[in-house]
Amino acid sequence: MTDDWRLGGFGLYVHWPFCAAKCPYCDFNSHVSSSINQDDWLTAYIAEIDRVAHETPGRVLNSLYFGGGTPSLMEPRLVDAVIDRALSHWTPANDIEITLEANPSSVEAARFAGYRSAGVNRVSMGFQALNDTDLKRLGRLHDVKTAMKALDTARGVFDRINFDLIYARQDQSLADWEAELTHAIDLGPDHMSLYQLTIEDGTAFGERFARGKLGGLPTEDLGADMFFLTQTLTEAAGLSAYEVSNHARPGEESRHNLIYWSGGDYAGIGPGAHGRLTLNNARYATSTALSPTAWLSDVTNGRGEAARDRLSRRDHAGEYLMMALRTTRGLDLSRFDDISPDPIKPFKINMLKDHNLLREDQGFLIATREGRAVLNAIITELLPD
Repeated sequence: MTDDWRLGGFGLYVHWPFCAAKCPYCDFNSHVSSSINQDDWLTAYIAEIDRVAHETPGRVLNSLYFGGGTPSLMEPRLVDAVIDRALSHWTPANDIEITLEANPSSVEAARFAGYRSAGVNRVSMGFQALNDTDLKRLGRLHDVKTAMKALDTARGVFDRINFDLIYARQDQSLADWEAELTHAIDLGPDHMSLYQLTIEDGTAFGERFARGKLGGLPTEDLGADMFFLTQTLTEAAGLSAYEVSNHARPGEESRHNLIYWSGGDYAGIGPGAHGRLTLNNARYATSTALSPTAWLSDVTNGRGEAARDRLSRRDHAGEYLMMALRTTRGLDLSRFDDISPDPIKPFKINMLKDHNLLREDQGFLIATREGRAVLNAIITELLPD
């Protein structure tokens, strides 16, 4: 338990909770505010970095990720100060990845230059669609022309860029998605995050769906066809999936997300941020208040962390299984056995292998292409009773 996290690395996640508008499909912790005192947020972030660093001395920092919300609404000086403070406490890895999420509607060349000067070396852009009609349906504040301009701006500043797209949208046909994804690939990305639209409770889409007002959603079969088409087109373009929804050229994988999927440690600061920290030979799940005002108040009172729960060996192993099977590297069976008090039953592995949903390679259990399409069912089958 003491050293297991080192197999995944150590990262810092900083949550910026504000957006210019709330998208109807989004269930992330994001808020719209007409007035944001960025000095207050700077003070709070610095205090929380100091607190977490006191508990995790001597670590190598593999990644720092600004997520949201819309972090591209942050002033560059705030980003600069957060990075400086983090690197003053932890030793940066030689290939440290510092990512900032951006929406095309909030991209400014001068601001991007400021982020780069602060140390950001990767940007993740929320395109979501390459179709103006669907962008409006998704509640986005940009159009395709704006997205392409933002991409050009980013490429003039950063070497590493990701953009997100959502498929299985309302009234989207398989041919529509093939044309859109082909267009996206033609843009020459090194990394793409391609997500199937899910309708989440507590969102505007969720409310409309419950009232029968969200028409045109694809059937389960069409959604599966879109998933397999995605794999085919990206593989042919050299952008194979290294995780269920993430595609990259070799070497361009998101190092921060790999910490999650590889069972590493990560500190989460900011409203609604979650973390996993190994301290004193125990692994803990941490969480924070969702409300920006409540979180700032918590920090002022000395601790922005709202809860810290010790994970049992069974819970730790279950999380590792769920995350590792999302990747094409797969689950290290020896590592799982070291963590878990209960081994995976061999007959379950063999049954799933017989159905071409799993394969084994040099001690790793890997979901096949067909298996990744039904991954939740596989995970349920493999989790010890």
